[in-house]
Amino acid sequence: MTEIPNHPVYHKNVIEMLTVANDFCLTMDKSGEMSKTALMNYLQKISPLLYIKGSLLPEIEVSNPDANERFLTEEKWEWLFNELRKKFGNNDEFWYVDSLEKNQPDPIKGSMAEYFTDIYQDMKDFLELYQKSSLAAKENAVHELKRSFEKRWGYRNVVAHKALHYVLMNNTQNEELFDYPSIF
Repeated sequence: MTEIPNHPVYHKNVIEMLTVANDFCLTMDKSGEMSKTALMNYLQKISPLLYIKGSLLPEIEVSNPDANERFLTEEKWEWLFNELRKKFGNNDEFWYVDSLEKNQPDPIKGSMAEYFTDIYQDMKDFLELYQKSSLAAKENAVHELKRSFEKRWGYRNVVAHKALHYVLMNNTQNEELFDYPSIF
């Protein structure tokens, strides 16, 4: 099967998403080497960009759903989650109210480490699948990332970014970040 250069998997918005996702994953892979402040400042800037690029992904009709694959292992997910949790320390957990959940009026406990690791998982799977040579793999990569943006990681990104904003803006006078009250 010959790949068509003007196929939606080669759309400008897909290529830009690949660039942002790659930068995000490379940075998360070396997050253990970064200071807490540097990592949080990076996440503050990349989160809105991930959201924008995710929202601009084109609709892709998948020709072969069997070409869809997941790549990130549970061990890798656990490793990154633990790295981020250690890095964020007391700033990791936060409370928020999900105004869209009518049946859940109580605050929900969130974790920046969990949410950013989940986003990493979707980005890493997207990158790995897109790098396969078949057009069907690329279709599945874009389709799945758009679907998971709508159902999972887009919202988690917004919630984690809100918590991150609160931590950073309430600790701007300090070099290191401290505890913050859970008011979400």
